[in-house]
Amino acid sequence: MLRLVVLGPHTRLLSSVCAACPHSPAGCCVAPPTMDWSDVGRIVALGGDEALAWLEGEICARNLVPHGDGLALRKAKGLARPDGPKLAKCVYHAQDGCVVGSDRRPATCNYYVCESVYVDDRAAADEARAVHASLARAFTAWDAELGARVRASHPDGPPWDRAFLRWLGAAFLELSARVPDASSSSASPCARLVLSRETDA
Repeated sequence: MLRLVVLGPHTRLLSSVCAACPHSPAGCCVAPPTMDWSDVGRIVALGGDEALAWLEGEICARNLVPHGDGLALRKAKGLARPDGPKLAKCVYHAQDGCVVGSDRRPATCNYYVCESVYVDDRAAADEARAVHASLARAFTAWDAELGARVRASHPDGPPWDRAFLRWLGAAFLELSARVPDASSSSASPCARLVLSRETDA
């Protein structure tokens, strides 16, 4: 079953298929996405000082590794499920799923589901596809804008200190506020759904 928890840029698409992924014992977590500029900004904007401390700690522990477009999530070998097997996967993937909350994951982890999920629940597929497409467009645009700003202000690479992380949080709030008003006929499917449908996890 496919479920939507529609909360603007913090939207989640959830499916019972994921726990028994037909493609890998660790599902999508065998290939974790980059924590892009907008992902880092979203985490800071949602979590404030606690999120800042968490990000600093994870960067220091090398679980999050700075690279050209944000932070790479480290991969580590471990059991994908209680009965195995061991494989390289996202450092935050445990035998029963992700060990970090949706507020500290790359947005892709929250809104991406594979084609198997859509096939499993065709009744909800069209709505879910529209939400996914809207979010993907928004985050791509935000990343492009934030990346340009980072390169302009830090041509040799950002310092990844608390001041820079706070700046990313403020910049994300600024950009995400530009989403059209949800009551407008020109609003994205994601924005309209914030008003029309919010399903508890």
